[in-house]
Order: sequence, then C-alpha cells, then structure tokens
Amino acid sequence: MSEGTRYTVSVRALCEFTAKQGDLDLRFTPTPTAQEGMAGHAVVASRRGESYQREVALAGEHGPLLVRGRADGYDPTRTLLEEVKTYRGQLASVPDNHRHLHWAQLRVYGHLLCQKEGLDSVNLALLYFDIGSQEETRFEENRSRAELAAIFAQQCERFMAWAEQELAHRGQRDTALQALRFPYGDFRPGQRQLAEAVFRAQASRRNLLAQAPTGIGKTLGTLFPALKAAPSQQLDKILFLAAKTPGRQLALDALASLKGDTGLPLRVLELSARDKACAYPERLCRGDSCPLAQGFYDRLPAARAACLEAPLLDRQVVREIALQHQVCPYYLGSEMTRWSDVIVGDYNYWFDGGAMLYAMAQAHDWRVSVLADEAHNLVARARSMYSAQLHRAGLRAARAVAPPVVAKALEKLGRTWSATGKKALLPYQVLESIPPKLVDALSASVSAISEHLAQVAVPLEPPLRDFYFEAMAFVRLAESFGPHSLLDITREDERNTVLSIRNVVPAPFLGPRFAQAHATTLFSATLAPWHYFADLLGMPQDTAWIDVESPFQASQLEVRVAADISTRWQGRAASVAPICALMARQYHERPGNYLAFFSSFDYLQQVRDAFERAHPDIPVWQQSRRMSEADRDAFLARFAVGGQGIGFAVLGGSFGEGVDLPGERLIGAFVATLGLPQVNPVNEQLRLRMDALFGTGYDYTYLYPGMQKVVQAAGRVIRTESDRGTVWLIDQRFAQPRVQALLPDWWVVEGQEVDVRPDQLV
Repeated sequence: MSEGTRYTVSVRALCEFTAKQGDLDLRFTPTPTAQEGMAGHAVVASRRGESYQREVALAGEHGPLLVRGRADGYDPTRTLLEEVKTYRGQLASVPDNHRHLHWAQLRVYGHLLCQKEGLDSVNLALLYFDIGSQEETRFEENRSRAELAAIFAQQCERFMAWAEQELAHRGQRDTALQALRFPYGDFRPGQRQLAEAVFRAQASRRNLLAQAPTGIGKTLGTLFPALKAAPSQQLDKILFLAAKTPGRQLALDALASLKGDTGLPLRVLELSARDKACAYPERLCRGDSCPLAQGFYDRLPAARAACLEAPLLDRQVVREIALQHQVCPYYLGSEMTRWSDVIVGDYNYWFDGGAMLYAMAQAHDWRVSVLADEAHNLVARARSMYSAQLHRAGLRAARAVAPPVVAKALEKLGRTWSATGKKALLPYQVLESIPPKLVDALSASVSAISEHLAQVAVPLEPPLRDFYFEAMAFVRLAESFGPHSLLDITREDERNTVLSIRNVVPAPFLGPRFAQAHATTLFSATLAPWHYFADLLGMPQDTAWIDVESPFQASQLEVRVAADISTRWQGRAASVAPICALMARQYHERPGNYLAFFSSFDYLQQVRDAFERAHPDIPVWQQSRRMSEADRDAFLARFAVGGQGIGFAVLGGSFGEGVDLPGERLIGAFVATLGLPQVNPVNEQLRLRMDALFGTGYDYTYLYPGMQKVVQAAGRVIRTESDRGTVWLIDQRFAQPRVQALLPDWWVVEGQEVDVRPDQLV
C-alpha cells in the first residue's frame, strides 16, 4: 500500500477472512432471531453490575489497516471483556469452527481494549447464552498485552496482502471510471435526460423515481451515471435489482458493453437463488453430507482468488469456478458480494425482511447505490415479502407427524385457533387486531419445535417443517402488525380456515432500506402517478421525480379505442365475436405479427377458439399456464421478421413486459381489458384501507395497477425510432378521459372520449 492510504475493516470481517476454517455447516438449527439475540444480550447486561459497559467502541491500527468494531461488554472493576453469543438447545451443536471464530474476534477486541485503556493484561470471557433456558455458559482466559498484540498482528498480516490488492483495485477502478466514456458515442434520445437525473441523484444523495419510455436504453442509462458517480461519492457497491431474469440479463449485457475491450477493472457479480445454484440439491449443507461443504473454508481462498481473475462473474462462471475448486457455488457467490463492485440480482436481496445485501451493508458500513429496474413491480413484490398465511389443514398435517412434546403445543394452538374462528362467522372476515392468545399459542408452538430441533439431530418431517417456517414468518409479522397490514380469516369449509396477514402498504418496511442506501433509483416505463409509488413504497420526502421525454412520435403508433365493446365479466360472452371481427379486420388491413392480451386464461381461450373457427386462415399461437423457459422461447420465436399471425397472451404475464420485439417482429397489439384486479372481498378490504390512509381507495387498488399493465403490454409494439404499429384498446372504459390521462403523453388516441362514472369502471 502506498503511504497515506488506509484500508478500514471491521473486526468481524477481519476474523471471518482470516480465522474461518473447516466445513461449511448450515444444517437447519433454530438459531435465535435478531430480535431474540438483542433481547439475550440485554438479559446478560442486566445481570452485570452498574460499572458494566455495553457496546464498547474499539479501534486500532496495524500499518495501513484500521480495524474497528464494538465489543459486547466490559467490566472495568474486573478487567473483564465479554463476547456474547446466543443459541438454542445444546451447546454442543455449535460447530468447533464457529467457536474458533468467536475466540478470534474476542482476542482482537482484547488487543484493542488493551491499547485503548493501557492495560498490561485482560480477562476474556466467551459467553454462550441459551435463549430457551436463559442460562449462561462461560469460557474464560487471561491474556497479556503482548500475547494479544502478537495475535492481532498475525491476523492483520494474513489480511494485509488482500487489503493491498483491494486498495489497488479500488484506486484503479475509480481512476478508470473517471475516464469512462459512453460506449456508443452518443446517447439515444431521452437516455441522456435519464442519465443526468440519475447522476444528480447520486451527487445529492437523493432518491429518484424515473419514468422513462420503453426502448430508450434505461438499463445503460442508469448504470453508466451511477458508475461515473462512484469515485466522487466513494461508492462501495452498485446494486442493480430486477424483478425477472430478463432484466438481470440486460444489466449483464450493458455492463459487458461498458467493459468492452478496454479492460475496465470492474468486478461484476450475478447472484442466483440457492435452489438454482445448488450442485447437490438432495444433500444437506454440511461437511458430512455434501462434498462441496466439506473443507469449504479451507478451499475458499483459492476459489476467491480465481473469481477475481474472471472478467464477469455471472452465475455460470461462478458455478464453474466453484466446481473446479470443489466449493459450494451458492456460498461462493455470497462470499464474492464482499469483493464485487456491481452486484446484479433480484429485489429480495435488498428489500426482503431477511435481505442478504441489506444486512451486509449494515454490518460492513458499505456505501451503496441501488438501481431497481421495472420498479412498477415493486409494490406487489414488497407486499408479498411482508405477508404470511397459515392453513388449518397445514396445522393438522403437522400435528399428525409431530413428536409428543411438540404435538401438545400444536393441540393448544388448534384450540386457540378454533376460538378465534368462532368470532369470524362469515366466509371472509377482517379482524381489527391479532388476538394476543393466538400469538402466544403460535409463539409457544414455534418455541416447542425449536427446542425439539435443538435436542435432536434428525430433520423435521416435511409437514411439520413447512408449518414451522410458516408459523415463524407469521409470528415475526405479528410483532410489527399495524395499519399497514390486514389480518383476515377465510373459511374454506367447516374444517378449514386460513389466517392471513396481508401487507397493504410496504412503506414502513422499505423505509429503512431507502435510508441505508446512499441513493436509490426506481425506474420503469410505468411509474405514474408518482404519488402512488411514493406513498406505498415509503419514498423519502425529498425524492426527485422525472418523466423522461419520449423519443417516439405520435405518428409511429396508431392508438385506437373500441368503445362499442365491453370486456366486463357480465358481458364477456357477448364481446367474443366483436373482438374476433376487429382482430381479423386489423390483420387483413396490415398482415404481420400481433399480440393479443386478455384478462385471464379462460377469456383468452374463449376468444382463441372462436377466432380459429371464424378465421382459420390466420395463424395463431398462445401462452399456456405454467410455461417452461423453453416454451416461452418457442412462443417468442414465432414473432420472426417476415412472419404473420397473432399470439394470444395474458395481461400481466410473461409477455406483457420485458419482451423486446422490434421492427417487423411485432407490428401491433390488442388489449382486451383494463387489467383491473378482480373485485373480491380481499381487494375490497384493500380499497377500504387505501381510502382510510390516502383517500384514493379505488384508484390505488384497481385503476392504477390495471393501467400499468395495459401500458406495459402496449409498450411492446414501439421499440425503436423506426418502428410503426397499431394498438387497439378494447373496452368502452378506455374512452373515459380519466383513463386516457394514464396513457403515455406521446400517444394520440383516436376515437371519441366518453364520460364514465367511477363506479362504472369496475
């Protein structure tokens, strides 16, 4: 390292790098939750004297290394430094390599304390606290200042070469990013406006909602300015998050174009789900079961070094390197998040309750910029992240295979559940609050299963395991229950009820994510109206908003409304023949490839069957339920240059967004629905809650989500400045001014506007 440079590392990160050894041991054990861990630390501290100091901030240097962290507790009257670890059940279940790591951390803290306080020696206590029994088990030693200094120096020296490499990489990366030029000479129309807005957001540490038309290159238009801002804003990581695989691939392609042949020293990592990355899905994640877990930490350094030599770490490259070095691909990818500059993955890595990247950013004090693609999906995705369900049938199945000590707790839960259900006599009913007795019974059941797991070495039976995970999720959400969510009971029949916590407004959960990031940019072709997303996602008050000017002209797209057709459920049968006639007429006027979108598979099938009978000369193909990736590829392959026919698809499905069919591959679309969510008891409760919170229940529950799907689907038609096409909006409600106000500004709708009452939209 050059003189004057400094590398900052936490005690935890230092020891995890230098002191972890042996097997990867991730057998499922009922480890305490974060909340239980904090409560356990508080119990330990409450048992100490008045002089006891909690969360002692410590720091020290070794050459250019700055090592810092917080020790759990220190009693100056006894010169005793404690490191507290919480667990459940048998202490013997804590693997030896974990204990080795715990001692390494404690001894580093001991050295830093001796430096700070000028001590000649210190008493060290590694304390394990059992969450269930509330008992403490202590292991103590006394170390001299000289001994601890030697241990600290040894740890730092082992890390030094890596730190030097990381500092050199960071310097080279930032120098190269400062000189980085846009790879295509000039921006597309609209792309520069987007890029400038993203750069300003990074520079001012503000969040940004960016609505930008499909086809202008949003991926590159957000990544490029974020990378350019990284040196001046001292960004550690850029996280590019997407809802679906195609969005992640677009990011990888854009980053590859930025790197080009210039040798840009930029480390790019793609994260993949555990079930897709696992090489031995039938094995347990522990050394005595999986060969890639055995000796994982001993082989990790070589695999980690090999990863740094790869030009791009997509999931296939990570897998190949992992198998070459005989380590787990998934956990190698997790390790490389520490050493990557740009990380591409799913929303859940940052926004979920147990989000890995969010937790690591907190633990390592990373400065991150978050870019969320197709962000109109984030409301629905975040709601699902903070919702949970319990089925009475699942409880019965769990009780049938539970050991006696667990069955007793589950039986009590069943009685409490029945008492709760008696108060909800309707098929569907919302409860104002979560009954305390129900939460207590659920918590007791979770604890009983946890204690059982801690005492035995065999896995749970699948029905008990599934109920356990569902119950833990339900209890966690019950602890934070509030106006942002609903608790309801659905009665399926005399024996079966379903308890649900349904998140309505994710804002309270996502707010800390926006606060943790240096800047967050949410972008999509459909982010209007902006207040809908700002309200539901909890965007900060100073969030910036930009509606990027479209590069497309009204003359490129003929937008027509079929105001004489109703696609409401009541009149759906009568709509089939007119829709078929309209589609055939448009096809014969301009033969080519078209997409036709419908509100459901049943409606799609009705129209397709009638269309084939009436017009057998026109080729058709359709989306089916649960299509495989190969089937989806085959569906899209039908949209070939020079091809002709109509592909039938469901609005809001795989082909309604993220599909790029430029030029002759797609010349038109029929949208035979407003895409409004189904009117049912659950959505009506959402509407009432939205009304109470924002005064816009109908729009927030039905109109805005539906029209976002319509605009996304129609956006498949015009992809470049040379495209020409036609979009038919099939329903009389598309003629209403308040509906047309939600369409892109550059569209010019042909047809008469018709005033429709809000209640007639449903």
